[in-house]
Amino acid sequence: MNKSIIWQEVRSHIIITVAIIISAIGWTGFLIPSNMLGGGVTGLATIIYWVTGLPTGISIFALNAILILIAFRSLGRRFALSTIYSVIVTSVVFYILQEYVFLAPIIEDRFLSAVLGAGLNGVACAFIFLEGSSTGGTDIIVMMINKYRNITLGRLTLFINVAIISCSYFVFRDLELLIYSYVGLMVTSYTMDLTMNGSKQSVQMFIFSQRPDEIADKVGEEIHRGVTMIKGTGWYTKTENNIVMVVVRKTESQRVIRIVKQLDPAAFVSVNTVMGVYGKGFEMMKK
Repeated sequence: MNKSIIWQEVRSHIIITVAIIISAIGWTGFLIPSNMLGGGVTGLATIIYWVTGLPTGISIFALNAILILIAFRSLGRRFALSTIYSVIVTSVVFYILQEYVFLAPIIEDRFLSAVLGAGLNGVACAFIFLEGSSTGGTDIIVMMINKYRNITLGRLTLFINVAIISCSYFVFRDLELLIYSYVGLMVTSYTMDLTMNGSKQSVQMFIFSQRPDEIADKVGEEIHRGVTMIKGTGWYTKTENNIVMVVVRKTESQRVIRIVKQLDPAAFVSVNTVMGVYGKGFEMMKK
């Protein structure tokens, strides 16, 4: 392994670790102390904690064993190994925070606890998914379904976890707490999709310039994106010229605009958000 590959792996695991800590803070600092439930194996572990007093870290580790074995066969060795790492770190961090740090809710207001705790959890889970890993539990089931079906991760998570959250009613017999838990689940789903789609969102750019060839070459060299030339006629000038069309990630669009500004400050650029882009360099077409 060369240095760049090693650095990528180290960077990925640093991001996963930080995301797990953020998720654990959302759970142990906001949701669990306020008797609110989220979804997934963490939700089941929370129910076990409420009923038996067993720390959630121990339950999370135990409940993930079978699903990790499934991940080895269904989602590949790297994903499974990364998930094992995430599960171990999650179990340790949850145990430490719950037993020694957050002995009471950070804030008393239940609604704010639901929004903040679920929001932190949603953002953290999205970053973990983006790094090709999982916190285990139902996340593995979600990734398996998403591998073959074009359904957003947040929506899948929402459907799977509704039943788990409903179990909290049989523990506390409190309809208000159940509703707050559902609010938290929707916040998690929304923030997860928002975080993930923000990094994957693409735009289609049309560039009208007197120097289209130079712009196309520069975009290909610096951003490594394919460029298409479209023949067009300016109706005002009645002159034919090539229109540069390129599809890039939203995060790359400013780099394209910077290139255009350097080569032709008088150019006209149209930027349009697209619903989905499939092919090399973007999303894979799924069954």
